[in-house]
Amino acid sequence: MFESHLGRVMKCGFETSAEWGPVQLSNGVTLDFAAVPPETITPQHYAFLVSEEEFEAAYARILHRGIEHYADPHRKQPDAINHHDGGRGVYFVDPVGHLLELITVPYGGWTSSPHT
Repeated sequence: MFESHLGRVMKCGFETSAEWGPVQLSNGVTLDFAAVPPETITPQHYAFLVSEEEFEAAYARILHRGIEHYADPHRKQPDAINHHDGGRGVYFVDPVGHLLELITVPYGGWTSSPHT
């Protein structure tokens, strides 16, 4: 569930029929997924630092698919994005309750150029 929801937004190429497996993201991070009953999952917050281009494409997919999204983690600002630290960010919830976040600038802003 988590993998297919995130995969639809991020276009990570998840195999939704798989019972488990690692998926490598563009920055080299590997996420391991396992199919377990949703009631055994404790919802977590996952933030993904993405480029402006990746954010634009992912946000377009969020809008196209009608995924509820928010500018804030408390879900009080629906259908909006935030501009924290000079970047853009958006929150959405996967089917089992994980709060997923896409941001274009790390928390606290860049301490150096993002391209060095």
